[in-house]
Amino acid sequence: MRILCVDDEPLMLKMLEMAVKEAKPDADVTAYKKQADLLEDARQNGCDVAFLDIHMRGINGVELAKELKAVNPKMNIIFVTGFSEYTGDAMSLHASGYIMKPVTKEKIEKELSELRFPIVPKSNALLRVQCFGNFDVFLPDGSHMHFERQRSKEVFAYLVHRQGSSCTTRELAAALFEDEPFDTKQKNHIQQLIYAMIKSLKAVGAEEAVVRSYNALAVNPDVLDCDYYRFKELDVGAVNAYQNEYMSQYYWADFLYDEDLY
Repeated sequence: MRILCVDDEPLMLKMLEMAVKEAKPDADVTAYKKQADLLEDARQNGCDVAFLDIHMRGINGVELAKELKAVNPKMNIIFVTGFSEYTGDAMSLHASGYIMKPVTKEKIEKELSELRFPIVPKSNALLRVQCFGNFDVFLPDGSHMHFERQRSKEVFAYLVHRQGSSCTTRELAAALFEDEPFDTKQKNHIQQLIYAMIKSLKAVGAEEAVVRSYNALAVNPDVLDCDYYRFKELDVGAVNAYQNEYMSQYYWADFLYDEDLY
């Protein structure tokens, strides 16, 4: 979790930084006295949570929050102030939280436990999935995952592309073998590829990456660390990593995103 803090009063900033570090010792916490410095850091490196003092000289916390929301609409903004009259303006921005001074570890813990946009930890992901460039899958130790059959890897790629939406064997066949009829032979072939995929996932303890139901299956996005998913969440690192190549080895792969967000 990456957390940024800002307050133009040095003592208040120090107290805020210390309280955040005590409440979340494993987080990457950076404190700034100048609003412009925090904004530039968020633009360059991303941010999960921003603690903003509202009453600051120059650009105030509410105005800064608007700038940060333009960087990432899903950034969690938590306002920190001693002036309760700002509550209405702050809440109109759909902030994650609001802390009245003095700041304490307990207040920080409470706000971090109730974030508007929860931070899903990826350090315990079963697999790391690369969609930008060629599609590839890695184990937590960084080594490549071996698929028993290349076509079974393509099945997994298509499920990743669907981002948790269920897919039937017929839909898989239409995507992977679009010019071939969906007959009994084709259906059996797809089922064999699915079996090979599941077998490969089980071999590395990642069978939970695929959820199966009657005649359909889907990936479980919650157990994958995927650059494509991070991009759609406006993760700065993933956005910068995208170079107009998406699952390059698969002809069916179209890069999909909400143009209204970019």
